[in-house]
Amino acid sequence: MTVYTEEIGNHLNTLLEKNYDAEKGYKTAAENADSIILTNFFDRKAKQRKRFAEQLKAELKDLAQEPETDGSVTGTLHRAWMNTKAMFTTNSDEAMLEETIRGEKASLEDYNEVLDAELPLPESIEKILTNQKNTINYDTLTIKKLEDIQ
Repeated sequence: MTVYTEEIGNHLNTLLEKNYDAEKGYKTAAENADSIILTNFFDRKAKQRKRFAEQLKAELKDLAQEPETDGSVTGTLHRAWMNTKAMFTTNSDEAMLEETIRGEKASLEDYNEVLDAELPLPESIEKILTNQKNTINYDTLTIKKLEDIQ
């Protein structure tokens, strides 16, 4: 195993953990949403992030790297914060949308960090990460529109 492969593996595992966190966060948001529109949206986003994680795991296996199997401690704490905030906020859907936007912006930063790194990525990985980043960016705009509707 080369240092290059290991470094790419570390970057992909970081994104993998973030996608596990996002999937769980969206499931939590779907369970707590009052609006059926938001419940469906959050459920779709959870499935999307699961698919992203599966794509990243496949790339890690192709690199002979061990994929992470769970999210981060930070993600667990953030979900607990979202649950607490939802309990005490009068408009929990709006609060969840705000947290979702914040989380998606952080995801975009994570993807940009990997894509903009000095480390050249294999074409297949760069394509997957770019597609995932573009999807997250598009969905961030959708979330902002949903927030305006609320």
